[in-house]
Amino acid sequence: MLAAALSTGVAGCSVFDWMVYKIDIPQGNFIEQNQVEKLRIGMNREQVEFVLGRPVLRDSFASDTWYYVYQFKNGRTNDLTRKELVVRFEEDAVVSVEGDYELGEQFYTPLQNSGRP
Repeated sequence: MLAAALSTGVAGCSVFDWMVYKIDIPQGNFIEQNQVEKLRIGMNREQVEFVLGRPVLRDSFASDTWYYVYQFKNGRTNDLTRKELVVRFEEDAVVSVEGDYELGEQFYTPLQNSGRP
């Protein structure tokens, strides 16, 4: 009888799982849409790093590609959110940006021709 009560009690622990506090786990570069909208074609590496921060990964075989990856695991629901942004350079200038963010309408206007001093 004790064994049956113990096995029922252990199996019932998952019923109370919602009462246990679990922390949210953010990892990587959290990037907001307004940061991505500041990117422009032709920006150099220093300018991109100023806008987005240091990349999570700089590919050692393709040094002209930077990866910004963000992952968030919700502690309560275990939902996983993942966002990625890949910035490609040619001769130290941005040539393309791909990922889970929308580029700003000014992306294809280089900084030199934007009319700013």
